[in-house]
Amino acid sequence: QVQLVESGGASVESEVTLRLSCAASGANIRSYCMAWFRQAPGKEREGVATIDVDGRTTYADSVKGRFTISRDNAKNTLNLQMDSLEPEDTGVYYCAATEKYTWIPPTFRFSAATYDSWGRGTEVTVSS
Repeated sequence: QVQLVESGGASVESEVTLRLSCAASGANIRSYCMAWFRQAPGKEREGVATIDVDGRTTYADSVKGRFTISRDNAKNTLNLQMDSLEPEDTGVYYCAATEKYTWIPPTFRFSAATYDSWGRGTEVTVSS
């Protein structure tokens, strides 16, 4: 099973750009569908962006046009570029992976239960 470690979280002001990374070990992510989730204080974990093994991406409506998910299989890394950050983007960001699918049906993409491996999270705080 792949192990995941997130990095790049910070406390920033709104409108700035932040880039999160997720380093994988124990397996190569090329056969994994990957995703970023986040959990704001007092709220449930929610899906932010997903990428399948062929690089097709899906975004939550709240981040569409601002966030970009990408994968580098050679470096065994998943990234999340976050532009025009808003206070509502505050939360702990988690990297997740599953090898059960090469293409995840839309209904399951933002379900936490779809993913088998999780990182411990990196915290992002956006102030206005």
